Amino acid sequence: MIRFLQKSGQTTKYVLGALLLLICASMVITLVPGGLGGEVFGGTPGKGIVAKVNGEDVTADEVRTQARQMLQQQMPQGGPNMAMLLPFFAQRAADQLITRQALITEAGRMGLRVTPQEVKDELQHGRYAATFFPGGNFIGEQEYEDMLERANLTPIKFEDAVGKDILLTKLQALVAGSANVSESDIHEQFIKQNTKVKFDYAVLKQDDIKKGLHPADDELKAFYDSHKGTYANSIPEKRKIKYAVIDTAKEEATVQVTPDDLRGYYDQHRDEYRVPEQVKVSHILIKTPLPGPDGKVDEKGVAEAQQRAADLLKRLKNGEKLEDLAKKYSEDPGSAKQGGSLGWIGKGQTVPEFEKVAFSLPKGQISDLVKSSYGFHIIRVDDKQEAHLKTLDEVKAEIEPVLKHQKALQLAEKKADNLLKQAKSGSLDAAAAAQGVPLITSDFFTRSSFGGNRCLPTAGNQAAFDADI
Repeated sequence: MIRFLQKSGQTTKYVLGALLLLICASMVITLVPGGLGGEVFGGTPGKGIVAKVNGEDVTADEVRTQARQMLQQQMPQGGPNMAMLLPFFAQRAADQLITRQALITEAGRMGLRVTPQEVKDELQHGRYAATFFPGGNFIGEQEYEDMLERANLTPIKFEDAVGKDILLTKLQALVAGSANVSESDIHEQFIKQNTKVKFDYAVLKQDDIKKGLHPADDELKAFYDSHKGTYANSIPEKRKIKYAVIDTAKEEATVQVTPDDLRGYYDQHRDEYRVPEQVKVSHILIKTPLPGPDGKVDEKGVAEAQQRAADLLKRLKNGEKLEDLAKKYSEDPGSAKQGGSLGWIGKGQTVPEFEKVAFSLPKGQISDLVKSSYGFHIIRVDDKQEAHLKTLDEVKAEIEPVLKHQKALQLAEKKADNLLKQAKSGSLDAAAAAQGVPLITSDFFTRSSFGGNRCLPTAGNQAAFDADI
Protein backbone atom coordinates (compact mmCIF):
# COMPACT_ATOMS: atom_id res chain seq x y z
CA MET A 1 0.00 0.00 0.00
CA ILE A 2 2.75 2.46 0.95
CA ARG A 3 4.66 1.79 -2.29
CA PHE A 4 1.51 2.35 -4.34
CA LEU A 5 0.90 5.71 -2.67
CA GLN A 6 4.43 6.79 -3.53
CA LYS A 7 3.72 6.45 -7.27
CA SER A 8 2.52 9.41 -9.32
CA GLY A 9 0.13 9.51 -12.24
CA GLN A 10 -3.49 10.21 -13.09
CA THR A 11 -4.78 6.82 -11.88
CA THR A 12 -3.14 7.28 -8.49
CA LYS A 13 -4.69 10.73 -8.18
CA TYR A 14 -8.23 9.37 -8.52
CA VAL A 15 -7.53 6.51 -6.13
CA LEU A 16 -6.18 8.94 -3.56
CA GLY A 17 -9.15 11.25 -4.07
CA ALA A 18 -11.49 8.44 -3.06
CA LEU A 19 -9.29 7.15 -0.27
CA LEU A 20 -10.55 9.43 2.49
CA LEU A 21 -14.19 8.73 1.57
CA LEU A 22 -13.54 4.97 1.69
CA ILE A 23 -11.85 5.32 5.07
CA CYS A 24 -14.97 6.81 6.64
CA ALA A 25 -17.26 4.38 4.85
CA SER A 26 -15.24 1.37 6.04
CA MET A 27 -15.32 2.40 9.69
CA VAL A 28 -17.83 0.80 12.06
CA ILE A 29 -19.69 4.02 13.01
CA THR A 30 -22.63 3.80 15.41
CA LEU A 31 -24.77 6.89 15.98
CA VAL A 32 -26.39 6.88 19.43
CA PRO A 33 -30.17 7.62 19.19
CA GLY A 34 -30.98 11.11 20.46
CA GLY A 35 -27.30 11.78 21.11
CA LEU A 36 -27.09 14.96 19.06
CA GLY A 37 -30.22 16.49 20.49
CA GLY A 38 -30.84 16.45 24.22
CA GLU A 39 -27.34 15.24 25.04
CA VAL A 40 -25.58 18.14 23.32
CA PHE A 41 -27.81 21.19 23.79
CA GLY A 42 -30.61 19.92 26.03
CA GLY A 43 -31.69 21.16 29.42
CA THR A 44 -29.13 19.08 31.33
CA PRO A 45 -25.35 18.89 30.91
CA GLY A 46 -24.43 16.45 28.14
CA LYS A 47 -22.63 13.41 29.49
CA GLY A 48 -23.58 10.93 26.77
CA ILE A 49 -22.06 9.49 23.64
CA VAL A 50 -23.04 10.86 20.25
CA ALA A 51 -21.34 8.16 18.17
CA LYS A 52 -18.89 5.24 18.31
CA VAL A 53 -16.19 4.85 15.64
CA ASN A 54 -14.62 1.38 15.75
CA GLY A 55 -15.24 1.27 19.48
CA GLU A 56 -13.94 4.81 20.17
CA ASP A 57 -16.46 7.28 21.67
CA VAL A 58 -17.36 10.68 20.26
CA THR A 59 -18.92 12.37 23.30
CA ALA A 60 -21.50 15.12 23.61
CA ASP A 61 -18.98 17.29 25.49
CA GLU A 62 -16.54 17.07 22.57
CA VAL A 63 -19.26 17.98 20.06
CA ARG A 64 -20.41 20.92 22.20
CA THR A 65 -16.87 22.30 22.54
CA GLN A 66 -16.16 21.89 18.81
CA ALA A 67 -19.49 23.52 17.82
CA ARG A 68 -18.83 26.55 19.99
CA GLN A 69 -15.34 26.96 18.55
CA MET A 70 -16.74 26.80 15.01
CA LEU A 71 -19.46 29.34 15.85
CA GLN A 72 -16.90 31.67 17.42
CA GLN A 73 -14.81 31.51 14.24
CA GLN A 74 -17.82 32.35 12.08
CA MET A 75 -19.16 35.10 14.38
CA PRO A 76 -16.16 36.52 16.27
CA GLN A 77 -18.13 39.60 17.29
CA GLY A 78 -20.76 37.47 19.02
CA GLY A 79 -24.39 38.52 19.17
CA PRO A 80 -27.67 37.76 20.98
CA ASN A 81 -28.66 35.05 18.49
CA MET A 82 -25.49 32.97 18.68
CA ALA A 83 -27.16 30.36 20.90
CA MET A 84 -29.88 29.81 18.27
CA LEU A 85 -27.24 28.77 15.72
CA LEU A 86 -25.53 26.21 17.98
CA PRO A 87 -27.72 23.24 16.90
CA PHE A 88 -26.78 23.93 13.26
CA PHE A 89 -23.07 23.87 14.07
CA ALA A 90 -23.49 20.83 16.30
CA GLN A 91 -24.17 18.55 13.33
CA ARG A 92 -21.13 19.89 11.48
CA ALA A 93 -18.99 19.48 14.59
CA ALA A 94 -20.16 15.89 15.05
CA ASP A 95 -19.36 15.08 11.40
CA GLN A 96 -15.86 16.54 11.77
CA LEU A 97 -15.12 14.62 14.98
CA ILE A 98 -16.41 11.35 13.52
CA THR A 99 -14.31 11.83 10.39
CA ARG A 100 -11.26 12.69 12.51
CA GLN A 101 -11.61 9.51 14.56
CA ALA A 102 -12.06 7.45 11.40
CA LEU A 103 -8.87 8.90 9.91
CA ILE A 104 -6.92 8.24 13.13
CA THR A 105 -8.07 4.62 13.11
CA GLU A 106 -7.13 4.17 9.44
CA ALA A 107 -3.72 5.74 10.01
CA GLY A 108 -3.06 3.12 12.65
CA ARG A 109 -4.14 0.34 10.30
CA MET A 110 -1.75 1.64 7.65
CA GLY A 111 1.13 1.26 10.08
CA LEU A 112 1.63 4.93 10.94
CA ARG A 113 2.82 5.49 14.51
CA VAL A 114 3.73 8.41 16.77
CA THR A 115 6.50 7.99 19.36
CA PRO A 116 6.72 9.79 22.73
CA GLN A 117 9.84 11.56 21.38
CA GLU A 118 7.83 12.98 18.47
CA VAL A 119 5.24 14.34 20.91
CA LYS A 120 8.02 15.85 23.02
CA ASP A 121 9.61 17.44 19.92
CA GLU A 122 6.25 18.92 18.89
CA LEU A 123 5.79 20.49 22.32
CA GLN A 124 9.34 21.83 22.38
CA HIS A 125 9.74 23.00 18.78
CA GLY A 126 6.22 23.11 17.27
CA ARG A 127 3.22 25.36 17.78
CA TYR A 128 3.30 24.92 21.58
CA ALA A 129 6.97 25.91 21.97
CA ALA A 130 6.25 29.53 22.92
CA THR A 131 3.82 28.38 25.63
CA PHE A 132 5.70 25.52 27.27
CA PHE A 133 9.31 26.26 26.23
CA PRO A 134 9.65 30.06 26.16
CA GLY A 135 13.19 30.97 25.16
CA GLY A 136 13.91 27.26 24.77
CA ASN A 137 13.46 26.54 28.51
CA PHE A 138 10.75 24.29 29.94
CA ILE A 139 8.32 26.14 32.26
CA GLY A 140 8.47 23.27 34.78
CA GLU A 141 6.31 20.21 35.42
CA GLN A 142 4.12 21.88 38.03
CA GLU A 143 3.40 24.97 35.91
CA TYR A 144 2.77 22.68 32.92
CA GLU A 145 0.16 20.67 34.88
CA ASP A 146 -1.42 23.82 36.35
CA MET A 147 -1.75 25.42 32.91
CA LEU A 148 -3.45 22.31 31.50
CA GLU A 149 -5.70 22.03 34.56
CA ARG A 150 -6.97 25.58 33.95
CA ALA A 151 -7.99 24.37 30.48
CA ASN A 152 -9.72 21.27 32.00
CA LEU A 153 -7.00 18.99 30.62
CA THR A 154 -4.56 16.48 32.09
CA PRO A 155 -1.05 15.88 30.70
CA ILE A 156 -2.08 12.41 29.50
CA LYS A 157 -5.19 13.68 27.69
CA PHE A 158 -3.38 16.68 26.18
CA GLU A 159 -0.34 14.73 24.98
CA ASP A 160 -2.63 12.05 23.52
CA ALA A 161 -4.40 14.76 21.49
CA VAL A 162 -1.07 16.15 20.30
CA GLY A 163 -0.02 12.65 19.24
CA LYS A 164 -3.24 12.23 17.24
CA ASP A 165 -2.62 15.56 15.50
CA ILE A 166 0.85 14.36 14.50
CA LEU A 167 -0.66 11.10 13.27
CA LEU A 168 -3.16 12.97 11.07
CA THR A 169 -0.35 15.17 9.74
CA LYS A 170 1.56 12.05 8.73
CA LEU A 171 -1.49 10.64 6.98
CA GLN A 172 -2.12 13.93 5.21
CA ALA A 173 1.51 14.15 4.09
CA LEU A 174 1.38 10.59 2.81
CA VAL A 175 -1.73 11.28 0.72
CA ALA A 176 -0.88 14.82 -0.39
CA GLY A 177 2.67 13.90 -1.34
CA SER A 178 1.44 11.63 -4.09
CA ALA A 179 -1.51 13.69 -5.37
CA ASN A 180 -1.37 15.90 -8.48
CA VAL A 181 -3.37 19.15 -8.41
CA SER A 182 -4.05 21.04 -11.63
CA GLU A 183 -4.14 24.81 -12.05
CA SER A 184 -7.90 24.68 -12.65
CA ASP A 185 -8.39 22.78 -9.39
CA ILE A 186 -6.41 25.41 -7.52
CA HIS A 187 -8.37 28.24 -9.12
CA GLU A 188 -11.71 26.58 -8.34
CA GLN A 189 -10.74 26.05 -4.68
CA PHE A 190 -9.52 29.64 -4.41
CA ILE A 191 -12.90 30.92 -5.63
CA LYS A 192 -14.73 28.72 -3.11
CA GLN A 193 -12.62 29.84 -0.14
CA ASN A 194 -12.71 33.53 -0.97
CA THR A 195 -16.37 33.95 -1.91
CA LYS A 196 -18.24 35.66 0.92
CA VAL A 197 -21.96 36.15 1.40
CA LYS A 198 -23.66 38.81 3.53
CA PHE A 199 -27.31 38.24 4.37
CA ASP A 200 -30.01 39.65 6.64
CA TYR A 201 -32.37 37.48 8.64
CA ALA A 202 -35.30 38.00 11.00
CA VAL A 203 -36.25 36.07 14.11
CA LEU A 204 -39.97 35.54 14.77
CA LYS A 205 -40.84 34.70 18.36
CA GLN A 206 -44.03 32.85 19.15
CA ASP A 207 -44.84 35.07 22.16
CA ASP A 208 -44.62 38.21 20.01
CA ILE A 209 -46.98 36.71 17.41
CA LYS A 210 -49.51 35.73 20.10
CA LYS A 211 -49.70 39.34 21.30
CA GLY A 212 -51.22 40.37 17.98
CA LEU A 213 -53.92 37.66 17.98
CA HIS A 214 -57.34 38.54 19.48
CA PRO A 215 -59.92 35.73 18.99
CA ALA A 216 -63.61 36.73 19.08
CA ASP A 217 -66.06 35.45 21.72
CA ASP A 218 -67.81 33.13 19.26
CA GLU A 219 -64.44 31.60 18.32
CA LEU A 220 -63.64 31.02 21.99
CA LYS A 221 -67.07 29.43 22.60
CA ALA A 222 -66.73 27.17 19.56
CA PHE A 223 -63.32 25.98 20.75
CA TYR A 224 -64.68 25.36 24.27
CA ASP A 225 -67.67 23.38 22.99
CA SER A 226 -65.42 21.17 20.84
CA HIS A 227 -63.02 20.51 23.74
CA LYS A 228 -65.42 20.12 26.67
CA GLY A 229 -64.01 16.73 27.50
CA THR A 230 -60.63 18.20 28.31
CA TYR A 231 -62.16 20.52 30.89
CA ALA A 232 -63.98 17.81 32.85
CA ASN A 233 -62.87 17.86 36.50
CA SER A 234 -60.34 20.55 35.64
CA ILE A 235 -61.12 22.33 38.94
CA PRO A 236 -59.74 19.93 41.59
CA GLU A 237 -61.37 19.09 44.91
CA LYS A 238 -60.21 21.28 47.80
CA ARG A 239 -60.36 20.71 51.55
CA LYS A 240 -59.66 22.57 54.77
CA ILE A 241 -58.56 20.59 57.82
CA LYS A 242 -57.74 21.02 61.49
CA TYR A 243 -54.83 19.01 62.89
CA ALA A 244 -52.69 18.69 66.01
CA VAL A 245 -48.91 18.71 65.95
CA ILE A 246 -46.68 17.08 68.55
CA ASP A 247 -43.31 18.82 68.43
CA THR A 248 -40.53 16.27 69.04
CA ALA A 249 -38.03 19.11 69.52
CA LYS A 250 -39.95 20.28 72.60
CA GLU A 251 -40.12 16.74 73.91
CA GLU A 252 -36.39 16.37 73.37
CA ALA A 253 -35.72 19.46 75.51
CA THR A 254 -37.35 17.75 78.51
CA VAL A 255 -35.59 14.38 78.11
CA GLN A 256 -32.84 13.36 80.55
CA VAL A 257 -30.11 10.88 79.58
CA THR A 258 -28.66 8.92 82.51
CA PRO A 259 -25.14 7.47 82.85
CA ASP A 260 -26.68 3.99 82.59
CA ASP A 261 -28.30 5.00 79.27
CA LEU A 262 -24.92 6.15 77.94
CA ARG A 263 -23.11 3.01 79.11
CA GLY A 264 -25.76 0.71 77.63
CA TYR A 265 -25.63 2.39 74.21
CA TYR A 266 -21.82 2.42 74.26
CA ASP A 267 -21.62 -1.31 75.05
CA GLN A 268 -24.05 -2.15 72.23
CA HIS A 269 -22.11 -0.10 69.66
CA ARG A 270 -18.47 -0.72 70.62
CA ASP A 271 -17.50 -1.69 67.05
CA GLU A 272 -18.43 1.80 65.87
CA TYR A 273 -15.82 3.33 68.16
CA ARG A 274 -12.84 1.18 67.23
CA VAL A 275 -10.04 3.24 65.66
CA PRO A 276 -7.65 1.41 63.28
CA GLU A 277 -3.91 1.94 63.25
CA GLN A 278 -3.04 5.18 61.44
CA VAL A 279 0.03 7.21 60.56
CA LYS A 280 0.33 10.87 59.70
CA VAL A 281 2.84 11.22 56.87
CA SER A 282 4.44 13.72 54.52
CA HIS A 283 6.31 12.85 51.33
CA ILE A 284 8.08 14.08 48.24
CA LEU A 285 7.28 12.36 44.94
CA ILE A 286 9.44 12.39 41.81
CA LYS A 287 7.44 10.73 39.01
CA THR A 288 8.86 8.15 36.62
CA PRO A 289 7.89 8.05 32.90
CA LEU A 290 4.83 6.04 31.96
CA PRO A 291 5.20 3.09 29.57
CA GLY A 292 5.05 4.03 25.89
CA PRO A 293 2.58 2.66 23.30
CA ASP A 294 4.81 -0.41 22.93
CA GLY A 295 4.65 -1.09 26.68
CA LYS A 296 8.33 -0.30 27.24
CA VAL A 297 9.55 2.07 29.94
CA ASP A 298 12.13 4.76 29.27
CA GLU A 299 14.90 3.46 31.53
CA LYS A 300 16.93 6.63 31.03
CA GLY A 301 13.99 8.67 32.29
CA VAL A 302 13.65 6.35 35.32
CA ALA A 303 17.32 6.79 36.13
CA GLU A 304 17.03 10.57 35.86
CA ALA A 305 14.02 10.57 38.22
CA GLN A 306 15.92 8.41 40.71
CA GLN A 307 18.91 10.77 40.63
CA ARG A 308 16.67 13.81 41.25
CA ALA A 309 15.03 12.05 44.20
CA ALA A 310 18.44 11.03 45.59
CA ASP A 311 19.65 14.65 45.40
CA LEU A 312 16.60 15.80 47.38
CA LEU A 313 17.16 13.08 50.00
CA LYS A 314 20.76 14.26 50.40
CA ARG A 315 19.56 17.83 50.91
CA LEU A 316 17.14 16.64 53.61
CA LYS A 317 19.90 14.83 55.43
CA ASN A 318 21.96 18.03 55.27
CA GLY A 319 19.27 19.88 57.22
CA GLU A 320 16.86 21.36 54.65
CA LYS A 321 13.15 21.17 55.50
CA LEU A 322 10.96 18.60 53.78
CA GLU A 323 8.10 21.14 53.64
CA ASP A 324 10.17 23.61 51.62
CA LEU A 325 11.51 20.99 49.21
CA ALA A 326 8.06 19.40 48.73
CA LYS A 327 6.44 22.73 47.79
CA LYS A 328 9.19 23.37 45.23
CA TYR A 329 10.00 19.95 43.78
CA SER A 330 7.33 17.34 44.69
CA GLU A 331 5.33 16.14 41.68
CA ASP A 332 2.30 15.08 43.72
CA PRO A 333 -0.06 18.03 43.08
CA GLY A 334 -2.40 16.94 45.88
CA SER A 335 0.18 17.27 48.67
CA ALA A 336 2.93 19.55 47.31
CA LYS A 337 1.00 22.74 48.14
CA GLN A 338 0.60 21.47 51.73
CA GLY A 339 4.34 20.96 52.12
CA GLY A 340 4.04 17.27 51.24
CA SER A 341 1.52 16.45 53.96
CA LEU A 342 -0.90 13.58 53.25
CA GLY A 343 -2.51 13.80 56.69
CA TRP A 344 -3.66 10.66 58.51
CA ILE A 345 -3.83 7.46 56.43
CA GLY A 346 -4.92 3.95 57.29
CA LYS A 347 -3.88 0.63 55.85
CA GLY A 348 -5.19 -0.09 52.36
CA GLN A 349 -5.30 3.58 51.35
CA THR A 350 -1.94 3.72 49.52
CA VAL A 351 0.13 1.49 47.25
CA PRO A 352 1.78 -1.47 49.07
CA GLU A 353 5.36 -0.16 48.75
CA PHE A 354 4.42 3.17 50.32
CA GLU A 355 2.26 1.61 53.04
CA LYS A 356 4.94 -0.88 54.14
CA VAL A 357 7.50 1.85 54.78
CA ALA A 358 5.05 4.37 56.26
CA PHE A 359 3.77 1.95 58.92
CA SER A 360 7.23 0.59 59.80
CA LEU A 361 9.10 3.89 60.27
CA PRO A 362 9.38 5.39 63.78
CA LYS A 363 7.77 8.78 64.39
CA GLY A 364 9.87 11.66 63.04
CA GLN A 365 12.12 9.49 60.84
CA ILE A 366 12.71 10.02 57.09
CA SER A 367 12.90 7.01 54.77
CA ASP A 368 15.37 6.17 52.02
CA LEU A 369 14.06 6.25 48.44
CA VAL A 370 10.88 4.19 48.06
CA LYS A 371 9.94 3.14 44.50
CA SER A 372 6.28 2.60 43.59
CA SER A 373 4.23 2.61 40.39
CA TYR A 374 4.07 6.41 40.68
CA GLY A 375 7.78 7.03 40.99
CA PHE A 376 10.27 7.62 43.82
CA HIS A 377 9.03 8.71 47.26
CA ILE A 378 10.80 10.20 50.27
CA ILE A 379 8.56 9.54 53.29
CA ARG A 380 8.50 11.13 56.74
CA VAL A 381 6.29 9.86 59.57
CA ASP A 382 4.92 12.88 61.44
CA ASP A 383 2.78 11.01 63.99
CA LYS A 384 1.46 7.53 64.76
CA GLN A 385 -1.73 6.23 66.32
CA GLU A 386 -2.09 2.62 67.41
CA ALA A 387 -5.35 0.74 66.92
CA HIS A 388 -7.59 1.28 69.98
CA LEU A 389 -11.15 1.55 71.26
CA LYS A 390 -12.38 5.06 72.07
CA THR A 391 -13.44 5.44 75.70
CA LEU A 392 -16.98 6.33 76.77
CA ASP A 393 -15.79 9.79 77.82
CA GLU A 394 -14.43 10.40 74.30
CA VAL A 395 -17.73 9.55 72.58
CA LYS A 396 -20.21 10.74 75.22
CA ALA A 397 -20.93 13.95 73.30
CA GLU A 398 -21.82 11.88 70.21
CA ILE A 399 -24.09 9.41 72.05
CA GLU A 400 -26.12 11.82 74.18
CA PRO A 401 -28.03 13.63 71.35
CA VAL A 402 -28.82 10.26 69.72
CA LEU A 403 -30.36 8.94 72.93
CA LYS A 404 -32.25 12.20 73.50
CA HIS A 405 -33.79 11.97 70.04
CA GLN A 406 -34.77 8.33 70.54
CA LYS A 407 -36.43 9.04 73.88
CA ALA A 408 -38.22 12.10 72.49
CA LEU A 409 -39.68 10.01 69.65
CA GLN A 410 -40.94 7.44 72.15
CA LEU A 411 -42.60 10.14 74.28
CA ALA A 412 -44.12 11.81 71.21
CA GLU A 413 -45.49 8.49 69.96
CA LYS A 414 -47.04 7.76 73.35
CA LYS A 415 -48.62 11.22 73.50
CA ALA A 416 -49.94 10.81 69.94
CA ASP A 417 -51.58 7.49 70.85
CA ASN A 418 -53.30 9.05 73.87
CA LEU A 419 -54.39 12.04 71.78
CA LEU A 420 -55.90 9.76 69.15
CA LYS A 421 -57.83 7.73 71.72
CA GLN A 422 -59.24 10.85 73.38
CA ALA A 423 -60.14 12.43 70.02
CA LYS A 424 -62.05 9.33 68.90
CA SER A 425 -64.02 9.15 72.16
CA GLY A 426 -64.65 12.90 72.34
CA SER A 427 -63.36 15.67 70.08
CA LEU A 428 -60.00 16.72 68.69
CA ASP A 429 -60.27 20.13 70.38
CA ALA A 430 -60.81 18.63 73.82
CA ALA A 431 -58.09 16.00 73.32
CA ALA A 432 -55.55 18.61 72.19
CA ALA A 433 -56.37 20.82 75.16
CA ALA A 434 -55.98 17.90 77.57
CA GLN A 435 -52.60 16.95 76.12
CA GLY A 436 -51.40 20.56 75.82
CA VAL A 437 -50.94 20.19 72.06
CA PRO A 438 -51.63 23.13 69.71
CA LEU A 439 -54.25 22.86 66.95
CA ILE A 440 -53.67 24.27 63.47
CA THR A 441 -56.35 25.04 60.85
CA SER A 442 -55.21 24.97 57.25
CA ASP A 443 -56.30 26.98 54.23
CA PHE A 444 -58.16 25.23 51.40
CA PHE A 445 -55.78 22.99 49.50
CA THR A 446 -55.68 20.36 46.74
CA ARG A 447 -53.84 17.07 46.85
CA SER A 448 -51.00 18.41 44.69
CA SER A 449 -50.45 21.60 46.71
CA PHE A 450 -50.65 19.64 49.97
CA GLY A 451 -48.09 17.10 48.81
CA GLY A 452 -45.70 19.93 47.95
CA ASN A 453 -45.54 20.87 51.67
CA ARG A 454 -46.81 24.40 50.95
CA CYS A 455 -50.15 24.37 52.79
CA LEU A 456 -49.59 22.38 55.99
CA PRO A 457 -46.50 23.50 57.88
CA THR A 458 -45.18 21.09 60.58
CA ALA A 459 -47.47 18.31 59.29
CA GLY A 460 -44.62 15.79 59.18
CA ASN A 461 -44.97 12.84 56.78
CA GLN A 462 -47.47 14.43 54.39
CA ALA A 463 -47.50 11.48 51.98
CA ALA A 464 -49.06 9.30 54.72
CA PHE A 465 -51.23 12.23 55.84
CA ASP A 466 -52.48 12.64 52.25
CA ALA A 467 -53.65 9.02 52.11
CA ASP A 468 -55.85 9.54 55.19
CA ILE A 469 -57.69 12.59 53.89
